[in-house]
Amino acid sequence: MSESQPRRFWLIRWLSGAAALVVSACKLAPPIPGSAPSQPPGVVGPVPGNRGSARNSAAASPRAYREDGATHLYGLNAERIYKGRLPPLLYAVGVMNVEIDRTGRVTRLDWMRAPRHAPEVMAEIERTIRQASPFPAPVRLGKVVYTDTWLWHKSGKFQLDTLTEGQD
Repeated sequence: MSESQPRRFWLIRWLSGAAALVVSACKLAPPIPGSAPSQPPGVVGPVPGNRGSARNSAAASPRAYREDGATHLYGLNAERIYKGRLPPLLYAVGVMNVEIDRTGRVTRLDWMRAPRHAPEVMAEIERTIRQASPFPAPVRLGKVVYTDTWLWHKSGKFQLDTLTEGQD
């Protein structure tokens, strides 16, 4: 082993340690007592109310927007969300495409898999989505078509696949 190899080893080790110190010093400053917590960029809310939400979504893909849409629906329908893990057999399962324009308004609903054995559930899902308009505006996407699966319990409560707590 030449004399330069141990020096190189210690130099690399020293540089790695220095880099680790610099990275560890880059932590966020602790919050100032009494100040309001800063909100992350992207979706703020959900904002329940008669007219839905006027918030914005920073989602860069329909898949990312799906979580914003599900969160919005949960915020407006908190009393209708099935709490906990769903039972093994559900009353209905439906898969719906929802088209949202640049302002967050619902412009189209398309069933990918309709629970035709439960037309009342189909009507209720459509009504729930339309009443939740406006959704978070997809500012980065312009407009968006996202898909979510509705897991419907016989009690009339539901979960969305995006935010489900699982199934037994």
